[in-house]
Amino acid sequence: MSTAGSLAAEQPTWQPRVNPWIIAVAVSLAAFMEALDTSIANVALPHIAGSMGASNDESTWVLTSYLVSNAVVLRSAASSLVGSVASVSF
Repeated sequence: MSTAGSLAAEQPTWQPRVNPWIIAVAVSLAAFMEALDTSIANVALPHIAGSMGASNDESTWVLTSYLVSNAVVLRSAASSLVGSVASVSF
């Protein structure tokens, strides 16, 4: 019994290679920048429509295509990081 107790005390504790707070800050900053970028595009939409002579319905397609292209880029970036099979599940 005493040898089992001494073996447990001698084993080092697991430490992550990267500080989890750094990862949390990086992910939060990326999510904030994506939301900020989308809101900037949404605010600029009437100006874009006015300068091009397009209606609101026509200019909404610009924002829709922007959001779809962001989704495609984020999906491909996620699949390159975690693998294509694992990224399908989210």
